[in-house]
Amino acid sequence: MAAGVMMEIKIRKKPGFEDFDLPRYMTAAAAGMDLRAAVEEEFTLQPGEIRFIPSGIYIAVPDGFEAQLRPRSGLALRQGLSIVNSPGTVDADYRGEIGMIAINLGSEPIAIRRGMRVAQMVIQKVEKADWLEVEKLEASTRDSGGFGHTGE
Repeated sequence: MAAGVMMEIKIRKKPGFEDFDLPRYMTAAAAGMDLRAAVEEEFTLQPGEIRFIPSGIYIAVPDGFEAQLRPRSGLALRQGLSIVNSPGTVDADYRGEIGMIAINLGSEPIAIRRGMRVAQMVIQKVEKADWLEVEKLEASTRDSGGFGHTGE
């Protein structure tokens, strides 16, 4: 299958982090680009602790798209590093520094070092919707069956 056309997204680095590589796809078929910890000094994220980790970048996502911030699977599996609001959404009109609201779900402290790849960013198309208020919705096979309604 042929690769899709790459869109250009404007990006700016935070002063003091000009040496950071821009986010990039680590393999040809990767969906996400790794984000680095733009911290001045190493710190430790204790089990259960939530902390903001800046990325050192500012981006201008095109209208009709969003950037989603997700955990890196290897760090999640090995150390329990995750993102509280996963996936975190960066809207097209946001121009502040991109950052991850990280949580240590593991049982051991995690050292967060300058330049460490801590999350990944995926660019996604966003569909907009208008509400159409009605008196009744069409029935479905699920209807109002809630969590776990289909069994184990």
